[in-house]
Amino acid sequence: MAGRQGRDENVQGSGHPGELVGVGEDVWMDVIHKMDEVYSDLLQYEVALEQKNDKLEESQQFILSVLTSISDILVVCSRNGTIEDVNPSMEAFSGRSAADLKGSSLFDLFPDDIARDQARHMLSGHGERSVHDCELSLRAADGSAVPVSLNCTPRFNAVGKSLGVVVTGRPVGELRKAYHALRQAHDDLKRTQQQLVQSEKMASLGRLVAGVAHELNNPISFILGNVHALRRYADRIETYVAALHDGGSVAACAALRKELRIDRILADLDPLIDGTIEGAERTRDIVDGLKRFSALDRDEQQDFDLGEVIERAVHWITKATRDDFRVSIELDGALRVRGSPGQMQQVVMNLVQNARDASPPQGGARLTITGEVRGGSVSVRFRDNGPGVDEQHLAQIFDPFFTTKPVGQGTGLGLAISYGIVERHGGQLGAANHPDGGAEFTLTLPLAD
Repeated sequence: MAGRQGRDENVQGSGHPGELVGVGEDVWMDVIHKMDEVYSDLLQYEVALEQKNDKLEESQQFILSVLTSISDILVVCSRNGTIEDVNPSMEAFSGRSAADLKGSSLFDLFPDDIARDQARHMLSGHGERSVHDCELSLRAADGSAVPVSLNCTPRFNAVGKSLGVVVTGRPVGELRKAYHALRQAHDDLKRTQQQLVQSEKMASLGRLVAGVAHELNNPISFILGNVHALRRYADRIETYVAALHDGGSVAACAALRKELRIDRILADLDPLIDGTIEGAERTRDIVDGLKRFSALDRDEQQDFDLGEVIERAVHWITKATRDDFRVSIELDGALRVRGSPGQMQQVVMNLVQNARDASPPQGGARLTITGEVRGGSVSVRFRDNGPGVDEQHLAQIFDPFFTTKPVGQGTGLGLAISYGIVERHGGQLGAANHPDGGAEFTLTLPLAD
């Protein structure tokens, strides 16, 4: 054994102190390589950890800025109602700092036992259900009880375990003020819309003054001429009747009758009276149409022929336009629809007026109106020979106040109002460019039952 011990000592003593005998250079290189990999991984983990830490700080800063900017009060509670965090609005409302509120009970924020019992009932689901618009009183900074509309939302951890609730709220007085302001704004908007609609209708009516004046001039002139003729006839008849009452001879009365042309007057009375009545009725119809068109919108529901409305609207527009504007109407029989004929006449007049305005300035303006019945609806197309609508404007053409006309020549409300009227009648109004040129508007309405 002494000899073997001596040999072992000789083997160990043959190398440097601390050197592992039998370990080659390849093993050491592998160890160094592994150490480099571990160091590289550590550097990557450190970089990733710093990036995640930066994102976490950004998220915390974002959440803090959101909580700070929220005007509603916000309280984060545990499952048993212990306050864990609050926002600045809650501090201002309660008059207590966040440090003072944290760790206290949520139920201490309520001014009386009734409110506390209601709050406990609100949290009785252990944070597993939401509560919306629950009106309770909270103690304000001045010690008064202020009614607050509260919302309670549960919060969970990553594995779905309930952590507590988030309570948000806003004083009811502020909500009432906001609702009042919203209602006031809505009423103002409705009044403004009605004024705009009426203004657009009166503007459309103003464009027709020339045509209407011409339309009224014919029957009124006819009536005036007939009345003058009747006045002359009345004077002659009065002279002849006076001669009869004076006891004149038969020969003298016959001569006077021939001189005054009494027989011709008597034969002419019936046509004169009939013509006067016809002119008066025509004038009455025109005035009635104007009154119906200029009146405020009414919820009129009646069956009417859309073709008659189209012909009347075209007649009025063409009377007020230049002589080179030609309109061709091709309707497939009666187009019976239900609704307000006055409102639908406004739609047609707007479409015809737009076609006239879009026609070439050098002359030869044309508008073709075709109507037919398809299934359970009426389809009417208005195609002009103008340059068409720019593709980028097709999506905006029915928007309020959108117009491509120069300033002072268009309000941008005609098509918008027409679109709304057609929608209220259960129909559709569309615009496109015809493949052969020009713009084409399509009016679709359901057939009357």
